[in-house]
Amino acid sequence: MLPAPTKSLSRGEFIVLIAFMISIVAMATDIMLPALSQIGTELGAANPNDAHMIVTALFLGFAIGLLFAGPLSDSYGRKPVIYVGYAIFLIGCLLSTVTDTWEVMILGRVLQGFGAAFPRVVTIAIIRDGFAGRQMASIMSFIMAVFILVPMVAPAIGQGVIYLSGWRATFVFLMVMAVIAAIWFALRQPETLAKNRRTPFSPGPLWAGVREVCASRIAVGYIVATGLINGAFLGYLSTAQQIFVEAYAAGSLFALYFAVAALALGVASVLNGKLVLGFGMRLLSWWSSLGIVALSVGFIPVALLADGLPALWLFLAWLVAVFFCVGFLFGNFNALAMEPLGKIAGLGAGIVGAVSTLISLPLAYVIGQGFEGGVLHLVYGFAGLGIGTLAVIVWTERGVPRASI
Repeated sequence: MLPAPTKSLSRGEFIVLIAFMISIVAMATDIMLPALSQIGTELGAANPNDAHMIVTALFLGFAIGLLFAGPLSDSYGRKPVIYVGYAIFLIGCLLSTVTDTWEVMILGRVLQGFGAAFPRVVTIAIIRDGFAGRQMASIMSFIMAVFILVPMVAPAIGQGVIYLSGWRATFVFLMVMAVIAAIWFALRQPETLAKNRRTPFSPGPLWAGVREVCASRIAVGYIVATGLINGAFLGYLSTAQQIFVEAYAAGSLFALYFAVAALALGVASVLNGKLVLGFGMRLLSWWSSLGIVALSVGFIPVALLADGLPALWLFLAWLVAVFFCVGFLFGNFNALAMEPLGKIAGLGAGIVGAVSTLISLPLAYVIGQGFEGGVLHLVYGFAGLGIGTLAVIVWTERGVPRASI
């Protein structure tokens, strides 16, 4: 039995621990990207574009898990629910490690996503237990900045692991990472939800929580906005290997190009953590969304003139600029959606994450199926969904005082 921690972590250790815990989703997404086509071929995927289902299956399980994780953490406490999530994640990794069939691989990925959802959503509730408003946005931005190091290095780690031991070893790596995170969390992070603040796990409180979320235009609006922009981002993740390795013949440089785009997200997250305290979440979110639209609409004719495959340096310049804007949105959109939900932080975090992910999955699927050897599918995706995001922000902010948050 591990000893229970008796005092709160320092701000620095708290940020690094939570970032490490939520990074399991990014690592599970990105570590096998260099081998997506190989996995699909070896396990009998129906066509080459179906290989991206290895990514989307993870997020399908993730969305379902979010619906359970939040309410359970509000009823039984934050820590026990996180332990259950890690156990399910380990089972999913084991299935993906030993399978010889495409169907079992997809099942394993769904279980990985389901299990990873528990630490992902419950850690947001832990943050909300201790912080609110701009302080919460600042904490989340710094966590995202640390977290973004994972997608920067994950494909490179994947390339190394695959080269040494094959793609199945990537799932062993994920299991080791999950065990380390669970032990660190158990030893160092105190429980943040006192027993007298817990709500019974029954349909009544759950339905009341859903109604509370739905009654808030701010929460609903930023859930939808998160889903739209995340749909474009998942569309990129699903086809990044095809774009760089197949279209641009980048080979082993894929990990480097992927890291450059991820670095733009990380830099923006660090800046957001500093700027949000002075400018507020709403203003930064508006200008970042507008930047995505302007950059993407402006890049469409460039891509069309190059028959869908502009020079690699041009594509990378566009991608870095767009991802820099996206880096301002993830932390702010989540914090804005959670701001009215402090009384139901666990359930609220679950609904925010689940609904936004379920919105993003069909959008990412359409973008992924649109790959035809170029980048137009991605540019169209960011342009269209960026415009949709702006429209949702306008609707959401109608009547909200500009000086707040």
